[in-house]
Amino acid sequence: MPAVVVVGAQWGDEGKGKVVDILAEHADIVVRYQGGNNAGHTVVVGEEKTVLHLIPSGVLHEDTVCVIGNGVVVDPEALLGEVDGLQQRGYLGDDQLLRISDRAHLIMPFHRAIDQARERLRGEGRIGTTGRGIGPTYEDKMARIGIRVADFLDEDIFEDALRRAMDERNIYLDAILKEKRLDFDTIYEQYCRLRDRLAIYVTDTSLLLDRALAQGKRVLLEGAQGTMLDVDHGTYPYVTSSNTVAGAACTGAGIAPRRITGVIGITKAYTTRVGSGPFPTELLDALGNKLRQDGDEFGATTGRPRRCGWFDAVAVRHAARLNGMTGMALTKLDVLTGIDPLCVCVAYECDGRRIEEMPASAAVLRAAKPIYEELPGWLEPLSNARVRADLPPNAERYVRRLEELTNTPMMMIGVGVRRQDTIVLANPFNA
Repeated sequence: MPAVVVVGAQWGDEGKGKVVDILAEHADIVVRYQGGNNAGHTVVVGEEKTVLHLIPSGVLHEDTVCVIGNGVVVDPEALLGEVDGLQQRGYLGDDQLLRISDRAHLIMPFHRAIDQARERLRGEGRIGTTGRGIGPTYEDKMARIGIRVADFLDEDIFEDALRRAMDERNIYLDAILKEKRLDFDTIYEQYCRLRDRLAIYVTDTSLLLDRALAQGKRVLLEGAQGTMLDVDHGTYPYVTSSNTVAGAACTGAGIAPRRITGVIGITKAYTTRVGSGPFPTELLDALGNKLRQDGDEFGATTGRPRRCGWFDAVAVRHAARLNGMTGMALTKLDVLTGIDPLCVCVAYECDGRRIEEMPASAAVLRAAKPIYEELPGWLEPLSNARVRADLPPNAERYVRRLEELTNTPMMMIGVGVRRQDTIVLANPFNA
């Protein structure tokens, strides 16, 4: 009954989609356990690129069941649009291949309106939200005025729940945010048109997963964003609105902790971040721009350019501890080809003190100066490497040093964007 969690070890955008796609070959079920359509997971098979936002990255494998867990917040229109696009390409031909938790919460138009209005009002203090209503939906969930999928499927319950939620949220939009009130009838009719199409995918996914694990099926649990964006353990307040760490897989999928058999952390060979917030190793020069261009560092969901910098071992070590990582997948090692020397942040200097652990305060982290260790670069292309021994000596030295600094062994090394451009060192389902 192996259940393996894949989690981002940095600020998101680490390449989880590609890793999940590779591991999904060995899985029967792939589960998204948190976040919403603010995530963007990119998978390249052959010359075909697929960008996924809500549907798990295992969808490109025939007969793999994709589950959207109760910890995810679901925009029905966005989800069904994604389903349509995949079906047009021959995927999800069987409705049973997509299962949506009846306990997941719905993103409503007023959530998006609030999200976007708040971000405008913050001005220079913007968090960098995608404006898709993720945060306000989680707020309503915790305030116990959210609308769950099970409520949505009952016409009378949905009408009552929507009316109560809109009465409260329209007052907030009008009086506090100075935004136009939204019309109940318009939203109600729009969502009613989506209900029947969504209903065919809805089930008790917690029960489905428990029975599958009891039968010995392999389950892969996929997170969105990254550890440093976790609402508790990331660079608060510049974080997402959910728990992104591996522990959230249990609550977000509805499975017991004892079911988890492995945790794979995904990290780039350098560091990127989208949106605002402290980023100690950020490169604001030509080298940072080179990493952005060579690594195609533009958001899969928003298209925003990502901030780029050197590998931050303090952040990844923090992630390894929090997630209990049993292995790590390193992505985009090939992007560093031709850069010499390479720098790795091994600690921070704060007020004249050396610190090797992640501070809680974003203000402290913003003032922190990275302490770098230099490593020699390499010129040889990596695209044809298929085993670790194929790596140039300096590339191998770089990978080995990252293992030492994070106390985590590599299980995969990415040397290109395609599925096959990956050195697979171990299969976590066989551990």
